[in-house]
Amino acid sequence: MKALAAAYPDILGPAESRDGDWAVPLRGQWYYYAEGRLLPEDMRSRALEFDPQPFYNYIADLPPWKEPSAEEAERFAAAADRRSARPSRRSQHFYDALWRAHDRNEAYERVKTIRFLGHNVLVHYYILTELSLVEERILEEAKTDPEVRQWVDELSTLTGWNWRGIADTQSRSLHAYGIAIDLLPRNLRGRETYWLWAAEHTPEWWAIPYNRRFHPPEAVIKAFEAYGFIWGGKWVFFDTMHFEYRPELLILSGIEMEKHR
Repeated sequence: MKALAAAYPDILGPAESRDGDWAVPLRGQWYYYAEGRLLPEDMRSRALEFDPQPFYNYIADLPPWKEPSAEEAERFAAAADRRSARPSRRSQHFYDALWRAHDRNEAYERVKTIRFLGHNVLVHYYILTELSLVEERILEEAKTDPEVRQWVDELSTLTGWNWRGIADTQSRSLHAYGIAIDLLPRNLRGRETYWLWAAEHTPEWWAIPYNRRFHPPEAVIKAFEAYGFIWGGKWVFFDTMHFEYRPELLILSGIEMEKHR
């Protein structure tokens, strides 16, 4: 909760320990980290109706590729089966309030169009400055890095705000708040970008090595991370086209960001 308070100091008040749980004030209401769920005060007793809200260590650098062991493969397969058999259902109350987006119409009122790397994309107004600074850094890198220049030139589809849930779950996607962005090139050249798409033709999707996945250049990933975004390519359930604004995870993981607020 301290990481959340530090990530959004202009929205959240300081974290406090209250009645046995850590909590933060948000627009006049206290939200508690109760049994691993982020809930308003009057819903703490219903915590077990929801799945835990994931706060995790976000790795600074992708480790070298290593073929998953038989034990790891079994664990990944079981996790995918559980995800399909019992779609997760997380409480949306905190993030609905944080982004003031309780339904589709309200969410749409919060988004603005930004010109990003030559493409128009709808995002929450709160991250307009962050994306502008990410773009500035990427374009500066592109002046001297041919790999970054090629990645920028080949960008074709950018998706930001989209009122929807996370695939195979009952939880709201961060695209619904306009704080996530997917960036795809004109041609993937046979590379995989999303585990669920890959699973349609490669049952052991977790064994797809990095060289068969679409990865943005390292300089692009670092540009996003410098301003509060995490990259989906570092997840086991990989989503390499995907970046989302989660500065709290970077703070929690001890990864430094540029200070601009």
